[in-house]
Amino acid sequence: MRQNIVHPGADELSYEIREIVEVANQLQAAGQTIYWENIGDPVAKGEKIPDWIKEKIIEVIKTDDSSFGYSPTKGDVGAREYIAHERNIEGGIQITADDILFFNGLGDAISKIYEYVHPDVRVIGPNPAYPTHSSAEAAHAGSHHLTYRLDPYNNWYPDLEDLRSKVEKDTSIGGIILINPDNPTGMVYSQEVIAGLVDIAREFNLFIISDEIYSNIFYGGVEHKKLAQVIGDVPAIAMRGISKEFPWPGARCGWVEFYNRDKDETFNRYCRSLVDAKMLEVCSTTLPQKMIPKVMGDERYYPYLAERNKQYEKRAQQLYDALADIEGLVVNKANGAFYMTVMFKKGVLTGTEMIPIENEDARGIVAPYLKNGHEADKRFVYNLLASTGICVVPLSTGFNSDLFGFRITLLERDDDTFEYIVGTLKDAIEKYIQKA
Repeated sequence: MRQNIVHPGADELSYEIREIVEVANQLQAAGQTIYWENIGDPVAKGEKIPDWIKEKIIEVIKTDDSSFGYSPTKGDVGAREYIAHERNIEGGIQITADDILFFNGLGDAISKIYEYVHPDVRVIGPNPAYPTHSSAEAAHAGSHHLTYRLDPYNNWYPDLEDLRSKVEKDTSIGGIILINPDNPTGMVYSQEVIAGLVDIAREFNLFIISDEIYSNIFYGGVEHKKLAQVIGDVPAIAMRGISKEFPWPGARCGWVEFYNRDKDETFNRYCRSLVDAKMLEVCSTTLPQKMIPKVMGDERYYPYLAERNKQYEKRAQQLYDALADIEGLVVNKANGAFYMTVMFKKGVLTGTEMIPIENEDARGIVAPYLKNGHEADKRFVYNLLASTGICVVPLSTGFNSDLFGFRITLLERDDDTFEYIVGTLKDAIEKYIQKA
């Protein structure tokens, strides 16, 4: 073409969580049974939506014609007032409905948040990273995503010394990303850890982006603190949604909460730019917004979440019990979200291991991924997929990490199926490591 129309950050857009699906579909067509442990969709894994939630949605559709129309640009007033009220009851910073902005899912919010950051400003995030954040930030900057370390030998907690050192050295960093509960590790951070991150932001005059999409999905006796409860006077954006909680991922309904806009005019102007950008789109989808106070305000909602959380805790324990004692692995039991990350210790994978793939067609399909040149954990994941049908996501290429491992979900509802997955996975790892 006369001009190069490709954005300089185009090569940074990667989402292996879904990219592996294409290969898995080919394997399925070749006769391999696939166990989809790659993506966090509770509905796809058999989660049944309670009838009372469905009935509330039907009632609104039948009785409220405004659910078919535009909502205000910032979002449905009733939903925003409900969210602000609930946030203020929890304690910490107080907000109003005017501090809330709805998006068509947090993917939409993430895209806008980095798109409207100044092109010369970087936002540093965790390693391992959630790829929607890391890809969007890297594409915005036209450069690889900047990260701070999550420590696998300390419950995957943020290494605050590493974060502070990088922020101090790189003056282009204007913000910090926090994901809590974390995806991919399944960890919930203590109030002290969050406060330490807030202190760094305050010291270097940065803003914080806190992805809290899993904020009500935690278990195992941990106490979860939202950023609002410890943010103090630091400018920040918290991100929430209904895709994991209701669960209603297909609704594409998420929102952000602005904290301390009055403390910094530059931050306030940035927040206004996000509202202006949404105004160009008119608004986000109306019906899911209207359901938030009706579902979350129902006395059955939090007991329903508690039952689901018990299921995730059970799955986390099963997986931990099966894998924790395998020499060469680092396994931290998840206590939030519905994922666990398993890490191979340094030097365990050499890139030459192989476990047998009985299906000849399957061997041919994954052969390109088993050649030298791919990350060692990616080779394992595709070998695992072709030989057992278990579809997980490599830590390195899937989550922008220099560590080798994989993420697996805790969503399988059928006990026998999950037991089979765990047992098969354990056997495959042990065989694979023995080939080193």
